Amino acid sequence: MTLRILYFARLRERFGVAEETLDFAGATAADLIAFLQARGGVWAEELAAGRAFRVAVNQDIVALDAVVPEHAEVAIFPPVTGG
Repeated sequence: MTLRILYFARLRERFGVAEETLDFAGATAADLIAFLQARGGVWAEELAAGRAFRVAVNQDIVALDAVVPEHAEVAIFPPVTGG
């Protein structure tokens, strides 16, 4: 399936990319994170277990066990606090 992936804040800076389109064969947000971690380096570091980040699918924040539908927009970003 094809996904549009958006990266924000610290992740955008560390990955050196704001967005990309991926052909992805997984089913869940956890599968997508594992796919990205497999790139190694900064990807594995920033998306490692215990690191703080959130995932949104089609602009709704989801748990990692959420199914990612075909042609979804997936945003990955650090937690945000208001003031």
